[in-house]
Amino acid sequence: MSVEIARVTATPAAIEFLNEIRGEHPDILFHQSGGCCDGSSPMCYPANEYRVGERDVCLGQVDGVPVYISESQFEAWKHTQLIIDVVPGRGGMFSLDNGRERRFLTRSRVFSEDELASLSAHDQLCLRP
Repeated sequence: MSVEIARVTATPAAIEFLNEIRGEHPDILFHQSGGCCDGSSPMCYPANEYRVGERDVCLGQVDGVPVYISESQFEAWKHTQLIIDVVPGRGGMFSLDNGRERRFLTRSRVFSEDELASLSAHDQLCLRP
């Protein structure tokens, strides 16, 4: 039996926090920040207020929420699985986790050679908002 490998996953705490946010904002998405002001954080936005770029890569979905990353960042991180977690602190300025005294955080782990071989460039489909 083969196990499906996901490019992005989330901890139970992150999914619980995500569902709390979806209580107020049902249609949301994540975009992995590339740094600058908000560091390398998964930013959570209302889907209708964030324009996904033509060159952004969809990593997959976390509990039905699509997760995107810029093409250049994907090239740097394509050998890792991103794991969205939640920790105490203040979220990114425009992210929906801001002001909730908890924030999303990306952890990662390097895929094994077998896992990398089983992944394709577009292994999980995301619907564009």
